[in-house]
Amino acid sequence: SVPPARRRLNALAPRGFQLLRNGDFARFTFGRVCTTIGWQMLAVAVGWQVYSLTRDPLALGYVGLCEFLPFFTLILAGGHTADHANRRVILVSMACVEAACAAALLWFSLAGITRPWPIYVATAVFGASRAFWAPAMQAYLVNIVSREQVASAVAFDSTLRQIAVVGGPALGGVLYLWGPQLVYALLCVLFLATAALTFFIRTVPPRRTSAGGAGRVHELFEGIRFVIGNRTVLGCISLDLFAVLFGGAVALLPIYAADILHVGPIGLGVLRSSPAIGAAIVGATLAMRPIRHHAGVWLFGGVTLFGLATIVFGLSTTFWLSMAALVLAGAGDMISVFVRLTLTQLTTPDAIRGRVSAVSSMFIGASNELGAFESGVTARWFGTVPSVVIGGGATLVVVAGWVLLFPQLRRVPTLK
Repeated sequence: SVPPARRRLNALAPRGFQLLRNGDFARFTFGRVCTTIGWQMLAVAVGWQVYSLTRDPLALGYVGLCEFLPFFTLILAGGHTADHANRRVILVSMACVEAACAAALLWFSLAGITRPWPIYVATAVFGASRAFWAPAMQAYLVNIVSREQVASAVAFDSTLRQIAVVGGPALGGVLYLWGPQLVYALLCVLFLATAALTFFIRTVPPRRTSAGGAGRVHELFEGIRFVIGNRTVLGCISLDLFAVLFGGAVALLPIYAADILHVGPIGLGVLRSSPAIGAAIVGATLAMRPIRHHAGVWLFGGVTLFGLATIVFGLSTTFWLSMAALVLAGAGDMISVFVRLTLTQLTTPDAIRGRVSAVSSMFIGASNELGAFESGVTARWFGTVPSVVIGGGATLVVVAGWVLLFPQLRRVPTLK
């Protein structure tokens, strides 16, 4: 039995830190932290390098498009694979693929590239790897912790990743002062560290036997059928899709850093870190006090805050105000992400969790990468500042529309 003093100490410890006693959860989470730092450093290096080569906002949009197209094409197959193959093996394999892509970017930079197309190719391979990595990662978390721990695990895992998002861009911006080669070399190390940590996870979820022929095609689309049939899940996933699709200003941050705020690559790293500061603060709060009641109201409130903060950022010409607006945008986004992930995980049977996670990743991937392309196109058409302000306004319109289209989402009572 546990001594009374130890029980009192356990009761005082935040739920998230108690979860770290689960070795598999610790390895899983810190592996994701390495990946997240790597992805954020990659975004800073690629964004600055492409804009330096082209000075064209549409070129930044092409980065998002090159990542989106293979991701969107393969994501359903990735979800199906996550439900029928060993999720740990998938995660290790994709981390190794990403390490190889980082090595390719390192080689391109050492060779002194003058055109952006090799970077586009490497970005496309990254997008393809994420199509298999994302659904396996989302589905695997629920296999590692108990059902009662899912909400706390989502919040704590998200908090650590947001802390990584704070440090990753800033680190990438500083290292870029010595050239993109140093950034890409460190990326190789981080992705290989992820592969090693994931390899030693002991929990192996049960595998399902796949049907043959037409049955396989039927299974491939099972996640889409589940999401369409569950109005609550459909509403929260699609709300994130359109809100970030219109309101995402991250793709244009290199332009703000270079031409509007004049803060250079280090400033770009700080700007990219700013949303994660707000998200990390909210995530840490949710890890200790998860949202349990009025979840739908919290969801709409978070997206509304995201849209308003995006408008303020678009209009700002002062670095500190821009940074503060991005912090608030990250805080609002974290609230909606927490509700969406927890609600989706708790309402999805494990047998199709990988495919439902694939559909969720497809929606969110569309909002992020396709949103980056949309931002580049609208910035070319209307100018950088008007495109960001219009996008933030469109996010608020989406919130109002979804309140009417999905009344059951607004009335979601609890996350248990």
